Amino acid sequence: MACGGGGGGCCCSSAGRLNADNARFLLLAVLIVLYMLCGAAVFSAIELPTERQAKERWEERLENFTQRHNLSRAELRHFLREYEEATVAGIRVDDIRPRWDFTGAFYFVGTVVSTIGFGMTTPATVGGKIFLIFYGLIGCAGTILFFNLFLERLITVIAYVMKSCHERQLRRKGVLPHDGRRGSGTSEADSLAGWKPSVYYVMLILCVASLIISCCASAMYTPIEGWSYFDSLYFCFVAFSTIGFGDLVSSQNTQYESQGLYRFGNFVFILMGVCCIYSLFNVISIVIKQSINWILKKLDCRCCHRCQRKLFRSRRNVVMPGNMRSRRNISIETDIVNESDTDGRRLSGEMISMKDFLASNKVSLAIMQKQLSETANGYPRQMSTNSKQNGFSGGVGALAIMNNRLAETSVDR
Repeated sequence: MACGGGGGGCCCSSAGRLNADNARFLLLAVLIVLYMLCGAAVFSAIELPTERQAKERWEERLENFTQRHNLSRAELRHFLREYEEATVAGIRVDDIRPRWDFTGAFYFVGTVVSTIGFGMTTPATVGGKIFLIFYGLIGCAGTILFFNLFLERLITVIAYVMKSCHERQLRRKGVLPHDGRRGSGTSEADSLAGWKPSVYYVMLILCVASLIISCCASAMYTPIEGWSYFDSLYFCFVAFSTIGFGDLVSSQNTQYESQGLYRFGNFVFILMGVCCIYSLFNVISIVIKQSINWILKKLDCRCCHRCQRKLFRSRRNVVMPGNMRSRRNISIETDIVNESDTDGRRLSGEMISMKDFLASNKVSLAIMQKQLSETANGYPRQMSTNSKQNGFSGGVGALAIMNNRLAETSVDR
């Protein structure tokens, strides 16, 4: 059913956008649950036999120890519980560096604000736990903002380098003059202005950069920490992705050879690795979103074909929804339903521009930073009259996105 002009078209557009968001959200939730179920099945099949064997060996050793030293099971278990409490406070059997001197505390706050959270050092006092709540609230938000600024600049550099390489290829083919100036009458030269980098090339570059950083960091950790190279790679991924299990933690011994240089290198590698992996996760999330849009588009096309057949049988002169959609101007910034069509074309290999690349990941905080930059430079995004009338206006970053969504919802109502 075609919608009328003016306010009716706006309402239909908002309703379609809301339905597309809900469909994308539900499909992503289902896929994540299925992904978690599959991961649980795989890890359970791999790790459960080893856990049972370790438990059997521990029970055997515990029984032998109690018989050899004439101790009761209850006394021994009570002693082990006291040792577990001492472990939480930072006490270890091996000699390790103090946890709460200034360098140890600085290492701890680094794991807090970066959201790594190894768990090797945790506050044991009530005051420390209360301070951690407020400290982490501000510190984590500031660090995420830093990661987004890094992501913006990294993608800008990558896009500039890729465009320069593309321009050099055009010059070799003779499409562009060697002085870099475009001819006024050649359509081939205009192709450079319309050239757009591919999100898949950006993802590949970030994968290679993350792999190089991880390999170099592992080459440093293996001889100094005494880990195997594979364990070092495992630590790099767990630390750089901010998972932070805490089973392997770097820079925990009391003394190292070239200790100052090693700790500085450890800091640099973790900082670079976290930034690159964070950027890679953002790019992969865009690819996942494009895949979800492609799935929804295929499902929507099948439903539309069925509806068209039914309508064609009953009413031959009706305007088909497929024709209406083909006549619409596709724009990411105006309609999320149209965005799925754009993403579908991108999956076929079409390049995307920097603006489209950042705009396609609306859940990413990189978009919020763009709004912050526009507001700081005195060019805030224009708010619609409906949002001002409904009282949902103003704000930047997450607040602006929330206000815009509330404005669209209020218009629908």
